[in-house]
Parts: sequence; C-alpha cells; structure tokens
Amino acid sequence: MVQEFIMVGLPGIQDRSSKNVVFGILLVLYLCIILGNLLIMLAFLTDQTMHTPMYMLICTLAFSDLMLSTTTIPKLLAVLSSDSGVISITACFSQMFLNGFLKAAEAFLLGLMAYDRYLAICKPLHYFTIINNNLVLKLIVCCWIIAFIFVIIPMTVTFRMPFCGPTKLAHFFCEHSTVIKLACGYDMISTYAGISVGLSVILGPLFYVFYSYVRILKSVFQIDSSRGRLKALSTCSSHLLVICIFYLAGAGVVITSSVPSISADVRLLASLLQNVVPPLINPVIYCLKTKEMQAYFMRLRIRLSFSSHRH
Repeated sequence: MVQEFIMVGLPGIQDRSSKNVVFGILLVLYLCIILGNLLIMLAFLTDQTMHTPMYMLICTLAFSDLMLSTTTIPKLLAVLSSDSGVISITACFSQMFLNGFLKAAEAFLLGLMAYDRYLAICKPLHYFTIINNNLVLKLIVCCWIIAFIFVIIPMTVTFRMPFCGPTKLAHFFCEHSTVIKLACGYDMISTYAGISVGLSVILGPLFYVFYSYVRILKSVFQIDSSRGRLKALSTCSSHLLVICIFYLAGAGVVITSSVPSISADVRLLASLLQNVVPPLINPVIYCLKTKEMQAYFMRLRIRLSFSSHRH
C-alpha cells in the first residue's frame, strides 16, 4: 500500500528560475496574509470597544483565513524551493480535511455574519436583546461543528479506500477530487458524493445570505432619507465585498473544474487564487471599511510614532 504521494506542484512552472519567481511572490503574499489577519485578531483582543458580536465574527473569520492559507501555501513553498513534493499519506489526508473543513466553516460564518447584519439593520432597537457575545460564541462553535460533520463524511469514505499506486498527485495540495482518483478501485460515486457535500456546504449559506439581503434591502428602501439609506447600506458594504470575493473565488474553481477544455494549469491557478485572495483581501476590506478598525490603527500609529520620538 502507498505510504506517500508526490505533489507535482504547479505543472506549468518547472524550470528553476520560474519557480524562484513564484516562490518569492507567494512568500510575500503569505507574509502579508499572516500580518493582516494577526492585526485584525490583535485589534479585537486588545480593544474593548470591539468586543461586540460583529467584531467577534470578523476576528473568527480572520483566524479561519489565516489557517486556510496555512494549510496549503507553506507546503507549496517547500515544493517550489526543494523540487521535492513528497508528502506522507497521513499528512495528505490531514491537509485535505483541514482545507475542506476551514472552507466549509468560512461559508457558515459568512451566513452567520449576514444574520448579524440583518438584525443590525432590520431590528436595530432589539439588536442587543436578541444577540450578544455569548450567543455569537455558541453560534460560531455550531458553525465549526456543522462544518466538521459535513467534511468528515466524504473524508472517512476516501480514507478507507485502498491506495496502491500511482503516487503522482497533479496538484499543489491534497485536494479531495484529485486524491480520490489515485485510489485503486476508483469510482465516480465517491467523487460525486464529495461534490454533493461541497455544493451543499457552499450553496446552503449562500441562499441564506441572499434571503437575508433581500430582507435588508426591503428594510433599507423603507427609510425616508437618502442619507439614512446610505448609512444603512454602508454597514453592509464590507460584508458584501467579503462574500463576493469568497464566492467568486469558489465559482472560479467550480467552473474551471467543470469545463474539460480548460487546461490543468488554469484549474490550479483558480484553486491557488481561492486559497490566497480571500485571506489576503479580507483584512484590507475590514481595515478600510470599518470605523473602529480605522480608529484602532490610527491610535496604534500615534503610539508607535510617540514611542520612536522618545527613543
């Protein structure tokens, strides 16, 4: 039985100079992801004014983004730098599970954030009587549990399948549909089962987000003043941008995987963007779009400037 796989990495990039360029770009992007998401979490932990349901959800999303990119990018950097894509079957399945689990958890978190925005706009007077930090924490835990249940089912089926060769994995991480094709006795039923679970995890929260924003827009258009409407919509703008980035990245992966004429390199690029773009852009959106974050970083900048002048 197979004890390890060999990752190809990015098949279209195999010469040393190209690998070095991609390695440098990815390393810089990964460091930016770490810095941006850690700053979001640090702001939440150190600023009492951010200890609200909305910022608790933003902090959780930042943690999820950081972990999601960490499941794939470091291994890809190792493959690019060492020309050795060897990964044990245990590490491969661990990576597969964590990547799927974190993506599912993020989809449910975005649905939960839509519920928070719905309450803030449609029921502003009752917001803090309906939702509080303790309730949000319980709902976040529920999101993680549901994501775990959804992902562990196809993972268990795949893990029980025999792998006796080949060992060449045409991907830069252990993606479920790619790994399952290497199993002896591979059948399409297992693949479709994994796809069905993935679609239900993604589309379920998406339908709820759509329903929530229909209710939100209906409530916003009932506001008399245009200034009031703009203020209400501005509280949703950051969340809507995050949702668009998450689902557009996911749609890119689905479309490129479904069209046979699209090359493997384009499919891997879409998958790479899905693991890099949302964790990279989300902190920027929240830093630019939320007043509390802007105020926190302004205070931090003044504090650092004052400290440097003293020394």
